[in-house]
Amino acid sequence: MVSKTILDNGVRVISEYMPHAHSVSIGIWVANGSRHERREHNGVAHFIEHLLFKGTVRRSALDIAREIDSVGGVLNAFTSREYVCYYAKVLDKNLPQAVDLLTDIFLNSTFDPEEIEKERKVVLQEISMLEDSPDDYVHDLFHRSFWRGHPLGMSILGSAESVSNLSRDAIVAHRDAMYRSEDIIVAVAGNVRHDELLKLISGSFDSVPEGTGRNCCHLPVYDQKLEMVEKDLEQLHICLGTKSLPHNHPRRFEAYLMNTILGGSMSSRLFQEIREHLGLAYTVYSYVVSHTDAGSLVVYAGTSPEKLSDVLEITCSELRRLKFEPVPATELEAAREQLKGNILLSLESSDNRMTKLAKNEIYFGRYLSLAELTGGFDSATADGIAELANDFFSGDYVTLALTGKISGQIPDLSHLVL
Repeated sequence: MVSKTILDNGVRVISEYMPHAHSVSIGIWVANGSRHERREHNGVAHFIEHLLFKGTVRRSALDIAREIDSVGGVLNAFTSREYVCYYAKVLDKNLPQAVDLLTDIFLNSTFDPEEIEKERKVVLQEISMLEDSPDDYVHDLFHRSFWRGHPLGMSILGSAESVSNLSRDAIVAHRDAMYRSEDIIVAVAGNVRHDELLKLISGSFDSVPEGTGRNCCHLPVYDQKLEMVEKDLEQLHICLGTKSLPHNHPRRFEAYLMNTILGGSMSSRLFQEIREHLGLAYTVYSYVVSHTDAGSLVVYAGTSPEKLSDVLEITCSELRRLKFEPVPATELEAAREQLKGNILLSLESSDNRMTKLAKNEIYFGRYLSLAELTGGFDSATADGIAELANDFFSGDYVTLALTGKISGQIPDLSHLVL
């Protein structure tokens, strides 16, 4: 059972009662992320996520860590381009303690100057670690290039320069501007009743300023881009991508099915052809990234530099195949059942259900039932997938990002016309 209450100042509280669960997961979500930053302050949303764990008026950073560990719980956070989430997962009997701890760090963090400087070093190390992990870095490189000139193209972590220049005043000002009532969602799933939850958080969010910190921006322009970073690596890391659908688009189910068939599993076309049949890569897959107003479909592969053209040609061949050959009924049904099974399995845990509650609220403004989700996949057709493929897979939209020993290999994007 899902329940929703809007507090007097606009903060939304949503819960799902799971009577057979022993755990409760609670997340405080802020529905704006790196895309809502000023460019000169890029990385500030992620920096704030770190700093909220560094001490409040009542608790030191060590107190926070010891308190969650003392009940065997999990306390963490993450930042995306469109939201920030602070969450805890505990046994149901420890929910009152988790609520007190989570609301304290969310509402009462002190942003101590000494802690800011210590955590700045940590974030700079995180940025360096990303740049030293080419199979992760190439995705960041791709998205920065694909969305270049648009707020979605800003790095979630920020750059070493932008993070180094963030002052305490700028950090606090961003928190004050963005952590507004209409952007805050308290999502809870597990063995807790909604009325009990409301009693636990009663008054906690009264001090949150009303309004929203989100700002509207222009829609992105899709065009052809090539981004290459030379590194002395054994493998060449490749991201090839094109446009896709926003998160709430009515045809998103066909996009998810298309991705699953293309490269979303071990039985997918790209995995079977590039890895299993030809042995050109150890890792190859595709994925969809959806935002409120735009999306991308991306193929990743790690291969030897001399096999770059082979991997690109096979990938483009499979994309063209989706445009011009209807997906066979058996393959479509297998992808459909895979995605439905993934959803059902994910809903066995309270943290996944909590996340589903929050994302539904952010992107749809309402709860999407399991029947609605599975029905969406059931209604998708091979013709619908082909129509999307013809819309997405145009050379005019393709972005290619490479990192590794490129050694003068400059792919001709005109050959990637799909």
